[in-house]
Amino acid sequence: MTTTFVPVILAGGKGERFWPLSRLHNPKQFLCLDGSGKSLLQNTANRLLSLANGWENLLVITSELLAEGVKQQLPFLPVDNILVEPIGKDTAPAVTWASLEVKSRYGEDAIIGFFPADHYIGNQNEFEKIINASINFAIANDAIVTLGIKPDYPSTGYGYIEQGKEKAEINNLPIYKVSRFAEKPNEKTAKEFIATGRYSWNSGMFIFKTEIVLKELANYAPQILIPLQEKGKLAYEDLAKISIDYALMEKTTLAYVIPADFGWDDLGDWNALERMLTPQNSNVVIGNHISQDTKNSIIYNNQKEEVIMTIGLEDVVIVREGNATLVVNKNKTQDIKKALQILQQKKDSQNFL
Repeated sequence: MTTTFVPVILAGGKGERFWPLSRLHNPKQFLCLDGSGKSLLQNTANRLLSLANGWENLLVITSELLAEGVKQQLPFLPVDNILVEPIGKDTAPAVTWASLEVKSRYGEDAIIGFFPADHYIGNQNEFEKIINASINFAIANDAIVTLGIKPDYPSTGYGYIEQGKEKAEINNLPIYKVSRFAEKPNEKTAKEFIATGRYSWNSGMFIFKTEIVLKELANYAPQILIPLQEKGKLAYEDLAKISIDYALMEKTTLAYVIPADFGWDDLGDWNALERMLTPQNSNVVIGNHISQDTKNSIIYNNQKEEVIMTIGLEDVVIVREGNATLVVNKNKTQDIKKALQILQQKKDSQNFL
């Protein structure tokens, strides 16, 4: 394959869902959640390296707040390959600016892939197989390929993609025309989606030829493309905050989906550790912990000199990190963001955010 493939890692984030381990300067993608010693960002970069043929062809787009952390985490990444947004405006401006950068560096025939920095993927070989199929399809067709994750339960936390007619098959992988993108459903609707066999979760991963995505952005999101073409990142101040799904994917007629099954998880909150790691005695434990009659709980202790002791607890998440401790019912982890809003209003709260 002579066409250059340029993976772009989307590495924004505020550091809220995995508080207190994640903070403003240390968001989820900088964390090691599995005890392996490598962060989610480092794992994402390593996962893409062979596909990119080395660090020179790998880009990261991030915020001014996190740029220094990206440099520290990825010391072999050329500094010019870190695109620093002056202000976060969601994924549509990020994808557009990065695509313009790829065009200027590699030409409009280059294939771009966008990958969130903070996802977990269990099967590297299957992942590479699906990415290569997507690249080959994007080379041969006017197509914006998205990876759909085969759902294994009726999630209400993900958007869904409905597949239409099968367009092609590459490496025994069917590629379908996208029929529609569906918003996060309620449980009843999610069950109906899964029962049809036509729906997959929206992974937020996209692959396309630079020329194609810029043409589609000109058609459907000129209010984002034209200012960035004219001013570069100086245009950010005046851009609308909008996701690439709303700005482009829900409007384009060139969207295709490959249903994928490579052990994916977007690690949306602390409960994801139960899917990543094997529970022992029904609990997931990282760090020093003594348990007595504690069940179905997640204990994460990042303080080597301290111990967490639990007695008679069930279905809780306990996290000990630095100057903060979190204790939350497993069914309430989505409320961490609300609690942090209360914390922000307190005097000297910056020490804890």
